[in-house]
Amino acid sequence: MNQFLKRSIHFFTISFFTFIIVAACDKDMSVMLDNSATSNVGVTLVDSFTVNTSTVQLTDLPAAGTGVLLVGKATVPQSGIIRSTSYFRVGFSTLTNDIPEAASFDSLSLVIRPTHNPYYFGDTTAIQKIQVHQLTEALATKTAKPRFPNQSLPVYITGATLFSDQTFAYDPTPIGSVSFRPHLHSLDSLNIRLADHIGHDFFNRIKAGDLQMSSNDNFKEYFKGMALIPEESNTAVIAFHDTIEVRVNYSFPGADGHPRTSYKTFSIVERGFQYNNITTDRAGTPFEELSEISELPTSATGGLTFVQAGSGTVAKIAFPSLKEFLQNENIAVNKAELVIETSSRRNTMYPIPSSLMLFIADQDGIPTSFLQNPYGQQGQLQQVPFVSGGEMGQNGTYRFNLLLFLQQLKSSDIYDNTSFYLSATSPSLFDSFNTAVIASENAKPKIKLNILYTKFR
Repeated sequence: MNQFLKRSIHFFTISFFTFIIVAACDKDMSVMLDNSATSNVGVTLVDSFTVNTSTVQLTDLPAAGTGVLLVGKATVPQSGIIRSTSYFRVGFSTLTNDIPEAASFDSLSLVIRPTHNPYYFGDTTAIQKIQVHQLTEALATKTAKPRFPNQSLPVYITGATLFSDQTFAYDPTPIGSVSFRPHLHSLDSLNIRLADHIGHDFFNRIKAGDLQMSSNDNFKEYFKGMALIPEESNTAVIAFHDTIEVRVNYSFPGADGHPRTSYKTFSIVERGFQYNNITTDRAGTPFEELSEISELPTSATGGLTFVQAGSGTVAKIAFPSLKEFLQNENIAVNKAELVIETSSRRNTMYPIPSSLMLFIADQDGIPTSFLQNPYGQQGQLQQVPFVSGGEMGQNGTYRFNLLLFLQQLKSSDIYDNTSFYLSATSPSLFDSFNTAVIASENAKPKIKLNILYTKFR
């Protein structure tokens, strides 16, 4: 080794107990082990970084075909009300007309079942009510378009679909309703009786071989679908599996003369035409001004920010001076870890995401890629698990490896003028309301970036 080349190791820690968009407190702690002639260890503290953060509402969230019907309403103390209505259309499971000639109509019912792994968000101690409404407008997919010319689309959009902000007209008079206590571990199903006049019409048309019952294409023109609407007094969002059944129940005399019962079944035969419409109401919270067209700096929320699946709420993190630091030719980054603390807990009425990810947003604020796993296959998404805090009340954490990102940031311009969006991962991003509130202290979020690097002198 060249005797004039001396190697020293710097431990470089940036503590972000500030999460503000306009002016952030820069904290860069660098520890230098200087191999000097006296063999003494020198410690150097350097302030160099600015950290800009805010809360952002993602746009155009795909909501179809998740396999989950989210229905209900919940109020989160720090972030407000979240509400979900599920829309779907049904078709024949089989087109065979096997209803006996002597059969008579009994009832029309909708059967919905909780998901295999029961999921709820909110207070399940109160009675919940769901109303069923008949759609008067056909469900239709749409193709997302950039807000401005030459903008990119979010990386999570892959084509035409139904999005969580879409709504369709329905008859204001419900055709059925149910009230229940959501004891999900013991609740097998909900059987909701629907309007008899609709059931009679279904039954008579099936028996008569009506053209509108001859194919699912014809049927969806005749009956556009249903919406499951939560009562305003509800306190929880419940997840139901998309294996719903609409049963046309009838009775008939058996061959032995005894009465028999059976039913004709409609179900969701096109999963791409079931989706959840999700709305939020942030009034009275620090996030009241949050919208899809403007981010909310943490300086306006007392240092608060949060991540919420379903609504697509993410925490934005930007490092405007990081690129300049990395351009120093005399350093080599050995390790980089972003540690995010959360005050949210497991096993509460507001479930926390089991893992988080980092979208990478371009200069227009569009998430066009994501943080990759430095040790996995090329292009593999980095999903970091929630790690519970200690028994003494320590916060839980999410820890991201930023080594590969910093190497790419240093060697190319592909990540210039970008920022991170801290987000729930798929599929929970689209089929749950899991929420993580970033821990704070003295109105400053508790986030720490540790960078270990070698400096050549």
